[in-house]
Amino acid sequence: MRETGWNGLVVLLSLLLSLSAVTQGKTVKYQTFEEDAPGTVIGNLAKDISSAPSSSGGSRTNFRMMKQFNSSFIRLRESDGQLTIGERIDRERVCKHTLHCLIAFDVVSFSKEQFKLIHVEVEVKDINDNSPEFPRKESSLEISENTAVGTRIPLDFAVDEDVGVNYIQSYQISVNSHFSIDVLSRADGVKYAELVLMKELDRETQASYALELVAMDGGNPSRTGTTRINVKVKDYNDNSPVFDRNSFSVDLPEDAPVGSLLLDLNAEDPDEGLNGEVVYGFGNQVPPEIRQLFRVDRKTGRLTLESPIDFESKTTYEFDVQATDLGPNPSPAICKIVVQVQDVNDNAPEISITPMTSITAGIAYITEAAARESFVALVSTSDRDSGANGQVLCTLYGHDHFRLQQAYEDSFMIVSTSPLDREKIPEYNLTVVAEDLGSPPFRTITQYTIRLTDENDNAPVFSKPVYEVSVVENNAPGAYITTVVARDMDMGSNGKVSYKLADTYFMGSPISTFVSLDPASGSLYALRSFNYEVVKQLELRITASDGGSPPLSGSANVYLRILDQNDNAPVISQPALNNGSAEVLLPRDAPAGYVITRVEARDADEGVNSDLSYGLATGEPSVLSVNKATGEIYLNQVLSHDVDETLSVTVTVSDNGRPALTSTATLHFLIIAGSPPSDRTVFPAGGGDEPHAHWDLSVVIIVVLAGSCTLLLLAIILIATTSGGGAGFDGHSYSSQPGGFTSDGSEVPCVYDSDSNTKLRGKKHEVRRTFGTQSFVWAGGGGGALQSVCLDPAFSGKDSGKGDSDFNDSDSDVSGDTGLKKDGAVVPPMGGQNGKDERPGTF
Repeated sequence: MRETGWNGLVVLLSLLLSLSAVTQGKTVKYQTFEEDAPGTVIGNLAKDISSAPSSSGGSRTNFRMMKQFNSSFIRLRESDGQLTIGERIDRERVCKHTLHCLIAFDVVSFSKEQFKLIHVEVEVKDINDNSPEFPRKESSLEISENTAVGTRIPLDFAVDEDVGVNYIQSYQISVNSHFSIDVLSRADGVKYAELVLMKELDRETQASYALELVAMDGGNPSRTGTTRINVKVKDYNDNSPVFDRNSFSVDLPEDAPVGSLLLDLNAEDPDEGLNGEVVYGFGNQVPPEIRQLFRVDRKTGRLTLESPIDFESKTTYEFDVQATDLGPNPSPAICKIVVQVQDVNDNAPEISITPMTSITAGIAYITEAAARESFVALVSTSDRDSGANGQVLCTLYGHDHFRLQQAYEDSFMIVSTSPLDREKIPEYNLTVVAEDLGSPPFRTITQYTIRLTDENDNAPVFSKPVYEVSVVENNAPGAYITTVVARDMDMGSNGKVSYKLADTYFMGSPISTFVSLDPASGSLYALRSFNYEVVKQLELRITASDGGSPPLSGSANVYLRILDQNDNAPVISQPALNNGSAEVLLPRDAPAGYVITRVEARDADEGVNSDLSYGLATGEPSVLSVNKATGEIYLNQVLSHDVDETLSVTVTVSDNGRPALTSTATLHFLIIAGSPPSDRTVFPAGGGDEPHAHWDLSVVIIVVLAGSCTLLLLAIILIATTSGGGAGFDGHSYSSQPGGFTSDGSEVPCVYDSDSNTKLRGKKHEVRRTFGTQSFVWAGGGGGALQSVCLDPAFSGKDSGKGDSDFNDSDSDVSGDTGLKKDGAVVPPMGGQNGKDERPGTF
């Protein structure tokens, strides 16, 4: 059988993968004659199996021989299934004496839609190419002259390798006056001749005869074989041995041990002495095969088994045993023995597995994309025994993804039962068990491996769908960012992953100008130095593709965040600077807490890097202060008349980065005559950062001792009246909030002494007055500065009990940082610079 190359196997596999079903096997029979010339056409499978037009619309059908044993007798043309003689077939060598000589093999026909398993049997017909042959060209016989007419003498039988009509059909003997032949057939079909005495012999008349025996077959023309028989007439011994029976048939199991007794033959001779002493033996015509298998005891006539016999080699043995006396001119007696060999179950079944596609012996390959019911391999079983001993049951174990389907007789197909997935199960180790029906049964077990070839059925999958990474701004170009990882469960090129950056645009430029991606490793690198103030985040899309055909791909998003660095110093925008300095007007009569100006700055950074704080680097801290949070510069105290016309201070603006960046500005305050505008904000001096309610011992004593709020109010008025004589103060009215209103509705700022926590000179005094819903407190001392507190009407009736200041009262907590507190909420000061309502911070 012509071997198919690897390329043919690949093409065949790809075609078979598209099959959706397995068609039951079919047997096709042909005949050919032995000795036909190579190339002789036997038949055409494409024509012989097509009983109807193809349902596929004329799709092409190919054929492949599945013969599991090497044979070169028959060749198959794969394109159309034409069968021809491969080499000369000698029927006698292939089938010996078998009447029907068959060469059987399997052929798979496949097209785009389906395939068929075809069992082909080619019967090799016999031709008359062998002549009958005798084992000896010449033989001799001794016959006593007193041999009775009708006595039969076995002769050598001829052998003809041909069968049927070409086998030996008759024997002829040369013309003579005393002998003729009788042609008989043995149980196994062999024809032989016996010499029959037709007329009494007379040694004294003729002592010998030369006869020619001719064997003829039934061929056309007939072939013959000849042997010469020399008959010598001997003087007679008038009594010959006589067997109890002329023939015996014996059943002998093929597993009978050597030495087993078949028959105990017995022949009697009525003569006395040597003429009556009988000995036994095989006739001269018994072939050596019989003499090797059986033994006859010369004296006892016991027929025993000499060598093991095999039913599978031969089922019937027929031979003659003769008994001869020891007298002169003995005449032997012949007993015909037929031994029928009985089969026993002594052969285990044989298993032969032929895969559809295989590179390695014992392994079948099938793609994981194979459809259900796909053909994988052909399993052939045989058993040399007969009957139930030779009937075989075949079973497949290992996995329910495959099963056996009977094709015909003792052949089965391994087919898939469900979809396959190499990534789950790459290899199946199956067990094929063949068991005969003998008692006890014989069993053969064969391990078989089915491996799945990979298909590109898995797309690369990233370890996570979204990657969130960051890089600090001002990075070096080429800096490593991160590595994305995608896995593909396929193998080989189907599982080899390559990465690609999606073609998107950012800020009008391709994203590939910002970052680069290693296609092999998935590592991401920066191509330029990032500036947080320009780019805060890049959104990338990365695709991972495998090397399959067609390729499969998966994608993931990468969010690249740029982290801010403190690389921008604060920039002072207000007041406008000229060469780092600015001039600001300051009224000489401005009260303590007067907001002169507000320094404004911005920082391009974000977060703590842009949180700004203000301070004074140079200047008079007793005169000027700055709000650290808002940058508002205000007077700590009223300017004295001996102050120069110009005050200078250096303001610093620092961010909270690490390290912090600082900018400075020099402010020149030009002192001008007059009072400040009425709408300018005034801050209290030295207030705390947060309002706190203080209860001292005097308040507790007053609460305990006073019986009513009326008595407490009278006591406070009395104290204020008796201690306020001769003290002068400015009679402005103030609202309960900075920038309050007078009775006519005009806004008046609350003015405070900047040194409210220092001891005032002279005797201190305070006066409280209430106008409508507004309450006011004036506090003063001899020669000291006037202090004033704007009270919330809701708490104007409460006093701390201290005579020096109202800043510790529970109802009034005023500081330069937080403003006033009303109804539990911090109220920012009004009338800030540039008309803004700014909340003062910590100084």
